[in-house]
Amino acid sequence: MFGSPNTSEPSDKSSEWLITEETLIASLHSQPLLIVVRPDSSDLSEGSGFSVLFRQIQSLHQAGLRHLEVAWVDHPAWCGFVRNVQRSCPDLQVGAASLTQFKALEDAHASGLTFGMAPCFEPALLMRARSLGILLVPGVFSPTEMFQAMGYGCRLIKLFPAAQLGVDYLRSLKGPLSPLPEVIAAGGLGVDDLEPWLEAGHTAIALGRRVIGSEGIDPTLLRWLVDVCPKCYR
Repeated sequence: MFGSPNTSEPSDKSSEWLITEETLIASLHSQPLLIVVRPDSSDLSEGSGFSVLFRQIQSLHQAGLRHLEVAWVDHPAWCGFVRNVQRSCPDLQVGAASLTQFKALEDAHASGLTFGMAPCFEPALLMRARSLGILLVPGVFSPTEMFQAMGYGCRLIKLFPAAQLGVDYLRSLKGPLSPLPEVIAAGGLGVDDLEPWLEAGHTAIALGRRVIGSEGIDPTLLRWLVDVCPKCYR
């Protein structure tokens, strides 16, 4: 069904994802953190610019956050929510998360997003994203999936779910699969995992429900953004 890898699909947008990939990698080297938020129906209702989640995103932006992923949900107001975030937080690099179907890619494209993340490696989605000029960062779990993603020209991948694999998993792949791509660790991690996982060779860490949710933003995350990150990474 999928055939051989084709990283040079003819399209006016065929190289845009490559530019986005290099730009995102460079930005992650400066701030190795992404925050993933998942809007619910109340966040996506009319006047969502005043929702709790929207205000939390603004607070993170003010604290210096540079990378945000908004999980895709099949809701007519999702694109509007994303655009409101982009207008309100112009310094944020906003991408989509949980991209597992073509409709999600179309919504991301309609919202003007240039990158997104998938929880799995699916060549058909990867190639469709590239045809739209979108960088889709695939989720991988096994050495085989990582090797396949590298074969499709992915220089940036997401290790998911990272907590189940452990902080030393990436080191064990460096011998047989070297050179490895840039790796974002995601899934089940918290603020306390930032330093050990970065020291283990991961390019960046994606944090979600453990640091932002109905109980508010983890204050340790805000302290990291304000005090630790500017001194160590920017």
